[in-house]
Amino acid sequence: MSATPVLMESVEEGVVTLTMNRPDRRNALNLEMTLAMREALTRAAEDSSVRAVVLTGAGQAFCAGGDVQAMAQGRGQEVCAEERARALRIRAESSRLLCEMPKPTVAVIGGAAAGAGLALALACDFRVAVSGAKITTAFAKVGLSGDFGISYFLPRLVGAARARELMMLSPVLASEEAMALGLIHRVYGAGEFSVQARAFVTTLAQGPTIALGRMKRNLNASNDRTLSGFLDSESAIQVSCFGTEDHKAAAAAFVEKRTPRFLGR
Repeated sequence: MSATPVLMESVEEGVVTLTMNRPDRRNALNLEMTLAMREALTRAAEDSSVRAVVLTGAGQAFCAGGDVQAMAQGRGQEVCAEERARALRIRAESSRLLCEMPKPTVAVIGGAAAGAGLALALACDFRVAVSGAKITTAFAKVGLSGDFGISYFLPRLVGAARARELMMLSPVLASEEAMALGLIHRVYGAGEFSVQARAFVTTLAQGPTIALGRMKRNLNASNDRTLSGFLDSESAIQVSCFGTEDHKAAAAAFVEKRTPRFLGR
């Protein structure tokens, strides 16, 4: 395992786990953490041996969002607005990487997720949470409009009307309520959370990695193209999967009535 002061990174059986590590500040994002996250996600996206990525938080929270204490102290205010926007966009690249990298990404939410922390969780393919974890957009409460892609992901998950409610009124939801809205995929009790979350990730990591990555590509593109154009690209991507070792092995296993073993190739 390698570590930085604010982001821990570990690799086990093809799963990269990134742990936001400022538990005394509820893992609030700072410049060092977001830049380290972007670099780690870039490596994971490009590494063919990585079959799934987990984002989680140390201690009792997932991530409280941006560091409001630092905001209150006016840090970075001396830089012009254009430069600050450019810097924020660079940091928000982590959301794009989580959403678009060609392998499954999972937010393991062991405590509160708010603001940009929630946006990072929503950027992942899956979200599993401990029972009772608090989920909130939070931006309206500090007079901000939102970043890290939250306004992109929310309406795609819950619809435009509900997204407006969650952003503008900023209710605090328990993880069970968030799951009912479609924000969370699984909720587990505290006593079983670690084991069940690991099992969920393992199932994905042992799947047909190339096919899963191409599923993500199709799903991400589905809102932006005409049906005819989408069918063109979907067909080409499906044909490309026919040549993978995983497809060939799975087809043979199907005929032989046994469970396939995917190698991610």
